[in-house]
Amino acid sequence: MPLSTRVSLTALALALAAGNSTLMAQGQAPKAQQTQKGAEKDKTAILKSADNDMRAVLESLEKLGAKPLSTLTVEQARTQPTPADAVKAVMSKSGKKQPASNVRKENVTYNGATGPQPARIYTPASNGKKGPQAQALPVIVYYHGGGWVIADLDTYDASAQALAEKTNAIVVSIEYRHAPEHKFPAAHEDSFQAYKWALATAAKWGGDPQRVAVAGESAGGNLAINMAIMARDQNVQAPLHMLLVYPVAGTDTTTASYKENANAAPLGRADMEWFIEKVLADPAQKSNPMLDLVGRADLSRLPSATIITAQIDPLRSEGRALADKLRQAGSRVTYQNFDGVAHEFFGMAPVVADATRAQGLAARELRQAFQQGAATGGSDGTGGRASEPKSANPKTSPKQRQ
Repeated sequence: MPLSTRVSLTALALALAAGNSTLMAQGQAPKAQQTQKGAEKDKTAILKSADNDMRAVLESLEKLGAKPLSTLTVEQARTQPTPADAVKAVMSKSGKKQPASNVRKENVTYNGATGPQPARIYTPASNGKKGPQAQALPVIVYYHGGGWVIADLDTYDASAQALAEKTNAIVVSIEYRHAPEHKFPAAHEDSFQAYKWALATAAKWGGDPQRVAVAGESAGGNLAINMAIMARDQNVQAPLHMLLVYPVAGTDTTTASYKENANAAPLGRADMEWFIEKVLADPAQKSNPMLDLVGRADLSRLPSATIITAQIDPLRSEGRALADKLRQAGSRVTYQNFDGVAHEFFGMAPVVADATRAQGLAARELRQAFQQGAATGGSDGTGGRASEPKSANPKTSPKQRQ
């Protein structure tokens, strides 16, 4: 082949390569832009679906500078503004003040699986009697959320205090080891130690050790139901009731609500996947029954349950599935989804109307369980028979969301 021909072919190849590179670059940029625009459009649509009061909190959270957890380091995620901070900002802007509370708070410690862990005891005013004449109050062992990675007792202070006020029960809010420093199942191990500690020491706080329930939000909801499972399996006194607020009940991030709320705030699909990656030592642990409650856990012989979910939440589908599976296994379950609100709404009663309604529902179910426990002298661990939901959310659409 003549040299001139080889030079021409080489030049042509270089030109084609350069052209292809340009085309690829041009193709990638619009695609990335389209993806970003799609996410922003999706986020805007989700925000519009929120009630006005919920939207105000979400907008406040964004103004405070909160970013999607999936875009942050663990340290950044632990120090950025929280939904609780957004609630305070909304209250300040509107001139609202925190209502006076009759609940006394005391910070204590318990012995976790590997050492001391913080806890906080919320004690409501009793029936006016003191000393030996004081009435022993029921006890709620409460587990906070945060994907087992972020948040603490202060972040979920409003929820624990509200439960103490509305149920006239002593609430013990539990801290536990966090990932990624302490991988799964560290949080579950600490939490069970805390549950047994609460049973053993309830009387010292003025509590009735025969009337104990568990409660939790998000990752804490997963911990709460696992405490009942572990109590059943290890022959420990069963809780009278389980309050599970938008619980982590599975590891499938392709459910209907995950697709619908992939770009939701304060929790989207990538954020949950970020949590899972930080928590697990091995991806195979996703199939562990403690995490995949709806797919692999034995849910038989568990107490009655109240399960609350939110429309704007990737966890909504698995919360509903957990309610169905608990009923099928024989537990009495009250399930309610709240439209127009997002993950974390439960503790926002000062500014979000549905939080007040959800807290009222939770308190009614807990009080009923405590009354039944007082009449029967404690739980037999069976949780009663299955029942249909006691009340329907008036804002829930005719077609039940999954």
